[in-house]
Amino acid sequence: MPSPAAAPHPVTTPAQTTLVLRVLTVATFVVILNETIMNNAIPPLMDHFGVPETSAQWLTTAFMLTMAVVIPMTGWIMQRLATRRTFAMAMGLFTLGTAIAAAAPTFEVLVAARVVQAAGTAVMIPLLMTTLMNLVPVADRGRTMGNVSLVIAVAPAMGPAVSGVLLQLGSWRLIFLAVLPIAAIALWLGLARLPEVGEREDSALDVPSVLLATIGFGGIVYGLSGLGGGHGEGGAPADPLVAPAPAAGVAAVALVLFVLRQRALTRTGDPLMDLRTLRHRSFTAAFVTMCLGFAALISSVILLPIHLQKGLGLTTLETGLLLIPGGLLMGLLGPRIGRAYDRVGARPLVVPGSIGLTLSLALFALLVPHVGPWVVLALHMLLSLSLSLLFTPLFTAGLGALPQHLYAHGSALLGSSQQVFGAAGTATSIAVMSLVAGADPSAAERASGVQAGFVLLTVLAAVTIGSCLLVETPAAETATEHDQTLVDA
Repeated sequence: MPSPAAAPHPVTTPAQTTLVLRVLTVATFVVILNETIMNNAIPPLMDHFGVPETSAQWLTTAFMLTMAVVIPMTGWIMQRLATRRTFAMAMGLFTLGTAIAAAAPTFEVLVAARVVQAAGTAVMIPLLMTTLMNLVPVADRGRTMGNVSLVIAVAPAMGPAVSGVLLQLGSWRLIFLAVLPIAAIALWLGLARLPEVGEREDSALDVPSVLLATIGFGGIVYGLSGLGGGHGEGGAPADPLVAPAPAAGVAAVALVLFVLRQRALTRTGDPLMDLRTLRHRSFTAAFVTMCLGFAALISSVILLPIHLQKGLGLTTLETGLLLIPGGLLMGLLGPRIGRAYDRVGARPLVVPGSIGLTLSLALFALLVPHVGPWVVLALHMLLSLSLSLLFTPLFTAGLGALPQHLYAHGSALLGSSQQVFGAAGTATSIAVMSLVAGADPSAAERASGVQAGFVLLTVLAAVTIGSCLLVETPAAETATEHDQTLVDA
């Protein structure tokens, strides 16, 4: 394995760079959209398959859980396969999972299909981020990352809106039937036109690290989901998909062993996930803020459809339309915030973003039982505005704080931990909602449960106000060094 200092930047023409980023961005938008596209369908699926909320949330939790397990391996995958083969594997898995989901005869098969989808999605996110960091000079990354934020932030925000429209047109299977041809076309275009970026490297996959990551990341979320598994709809027995909370203890031990294993492998030069990224304070601060912000985003877009449909009586179409403005706001602001980052840096953007995030979630916690859809719309737009101020600067400044040879490991750690926090946030907020609402809840009791879920998210968001103060914009001389490296290459 070549030494980090000797690793050259990939050499591409501007046209190739544009093509690579466009293909990866479009494909990643499609796969990330599916992370939350089932949220609006959860109430109808609960009725269709006869499952409680604690089971139905596994359509989202299992998706994020699989991503958390697979993402740590993406650094090794990209080294072994390089860009084009990695893309083919990721989109091939996603397309296969989408086809299985469209034909799923039972709830268990549908969850399994979501796992296959997630395995492909998990590879696409670090592939896009690592390729962008390698190809784009530091001085232009804010603008480019702003465009990419359409994928990172808008896709999960738009998922419930897209599914709401599709559910109004047909059954839940239409969600997958509509995505399947788009995924197949993206796979074909990538294989036909995507140039190879980077060089393949022979490196060993450390199987003990994979097993420890699977038990650690998976067990924490699986154990947390057991908090709400005491009863189902109508006082039914606890959901069999939900593990007991002691699984979280086993997972914590596995994560400690995983960290020790990675530290030992760092000395040999071949860790599964290089944790030296956390020695960089700005990256660590961005890492904490991003994880908590992502947990708030994913949890809110699963709590809101439940409240809007079960509590306020909105249809799936009305719910989807109500959530569209927030997603569009994030999309329109992404490129502008990216350009603002290039001018003023990260902190003037992320501090207001973290304050707005905490305020919007606190208002949800205070007002959900007492207000109608229009107030929910306004608060969702405030939440979307706040998240748009966070995501682009945090990705750019956080990864930009790392040396080039740690880009892949930094994006893998960031992506994997985001999914753990997102899945844990979803499982925990649904558990809190179920515990407060009780068995077979009325509309008022369910609204109180949703309110309790937002109280939890508000506490998590408040932590970001402190963590984002430690995020620093990479120094100007870093951009010069990066650009010179590209010229020399």
